[in-house]
Amino acid sequence: MVMLQAVVPLDAHRFQVDFQCGCSLCPRPDIAFHFNPRFHTTKPHVICNTLHGGRWQREARWPHLALQKGSSFLILFLFGNEEVKVSVNGQHFLHFRYRLPLSHVDTLGIFGDILVEAVGFLNISPFVEGSREYPAGHPFLLMSPRLEVPCSQALPQGLWPGQVIIVRALVLQEPKHFTLSLRDQASRAPVTLRASFTDRTLAWISPWGQKKLISAPFLFYPQRFFEVLLLCQEGGLKLALNGQGLGATSVNQQALEQLRELRISGSVQLYCVHS
Repeated sequence: MVMLQAVVPLDAHRFQVDFQCGCSLCPRPDIAFHFNPRFHTTKPHVICNTLHGGRWQREARWPHLALQKGSSFLILFLFGNEEVKVSVNGQHFLHFRYRLPLSHVDTLGIFGDILVEAVGFLNISPFVEGSREYPAGHPFLLMSPRLEVPCSQALPQGLWPGQVIIVRALVLQEPKHFTLSLRDQASRAPVTLRASFTDRTLAWISPWGQKKLISAPFLFYPQRFFEVLLLCQEGGLKLALNGQGLGATSVNQQALEQLRELRISGSVQLYCVHS
């Protein structure tokens, strides 16, 4: 899965995302999957195609483009065995069958009228081994390249099955802890995830302070980036760190729906919060 966060400029005409078989400029490499939103026509649309041997193949066109000029967006590209599925802002948009072997793709090219904020790669589904579905999200993009810590993010509708929280940050030079908590209106924290650098443990912390260790290698290192994903599902939250699934914690659905705040603190530089 490849994730793209970006903004469409107000004067945008078009941009393209190319999954290429090589990175040379001349000769031009094959493009296994060409994703090309176009805004300059009376009916904005997306063109998908394949470039092979310097020649474009038969193009496929999708109308009703879900991207708007001046707006942020989140696109997920999920690559299966026979086709790629594309979602825009949490909604399935299109699927495209491969015309070239996916194993030949080694370069991602992004061109045109687009302001890229972040690109992420996941080699496998971090939540369900063998799953071919991407997690649906409800985008809230924070535009600042570096966010203040501690950071508080509102969850006005609580959390619902299928919703994903993504946090990306850089561990500081002499870290003490990283803490992510989900709080209700009374500021109680039914869910707290804490990485402790003193004893190199990752654990769920109950509202009463009880610690439940997560049995996994400690993947936080000074001056290294990391990514935390929490997938809301019926009865709890699934956790993935740097693309590796680390199990789940149980939380009843009523408590999830009553959550109103995501709070992040600790020895990190925060770059992205998506909820």
